[in-house]
Amino acid sequence: MLGILSAGVAPGLALLSYFYLKDEYEPEPISFVFRTFLYGVLLVFPIMFIQYVLETEHLLKSNVLNAFFGSGTLEEFFKWFILFYLIYQHVEFDEPFDGIVYGVAVSLGFATVENIFYLVANGIEHAMTRALLPVSSHALFGVIMGFYLGKAKFTKGNKAKWILLSLVLPILLHGSYDYILISLENWMMIIFPFMIFLWWFGLRKVKKAKILSANHFKKQYSDQKAQAPV
Repeated sequence: MLGILSAGVAPGLALLSYFYLKDEYEPEPISFVFRTFLYGVLLVFPIMFIQYVLETEHLLKSNVLNAFFGSGTLEEFFKWFILFYLIYQHVEFDEPFDGIVYGVAVSLGFATVENIFYLVANGIEHAMTRALLPVSSHALFGVIMGFYLGKAKFTKGNKAKWILLSLVLPILLHGSYDYILISLENWMMIIFPFMIFLWWFGLRKVKKAKILSANHFKKQYSDQKAQAPV
C-alpha cells in the first residue's frame, strides 16, 4: 500500500515542484500553494459523486457528451471556480506567472487523488502510464487555465476575453484528451502526438507568462522610481 501511495503522489509533487521553480521573480508561499493543492484534493469527492450519478442514471448517452461534459466541463469548471473565486483576488496572486503556479497546484491536487484511487483499484503496474498521461495532462490544463487568469488579472481594459479563455480552452483540451482515450481504437497512435502538442502549448504559455511577469515588475520598479521624492 505504501508503494501505491508513493507512486500515486510522486508524479503530482514532481510536476508541481517543476512549475513552482519556474517562478523566477517572487516565488509563492509554499503554505498557500499547498493550500491550493488541497483545494484540488477536496474537489475529487463532489466531482466523483456527480460523475457517479451521471453514469448510474445514463444521462450521458454518447462518448462526446461523456468526454466533453462528464469529464472536461465538470472537472475544469470546478478547478476554474476555485481559482477564480478563492485565488484570483488573493494578495499572494501578485504577478502573471502566479496564475500558472496556482492553476497547476489545484489541478495536481485533483489529479493526485484520482491517481491514487486508480492505482489502488488497478495496480501499481499502471503508475508510469498514469504519470505520463492523466497526471501530466491535468498539470498542463492547469498551466493553460492559470496563464489566462494571470493575463486577465494584470491586463488593463477588457478582461472578459481572457477569463473566458481560461475556462473554455482547458475544457476543449480536456474533452479532446478524454475523447481520444474512450472513443478511438487506435488511441495510442493519437494520444502521444496530442500530449506532445499539449506540452509544447503549455511550455509556450510558461515562457510567455515569464515575459509578462518580467514586464510587470519592470513597470512596478519604474512607477516606484517615478514616485520617489527627489
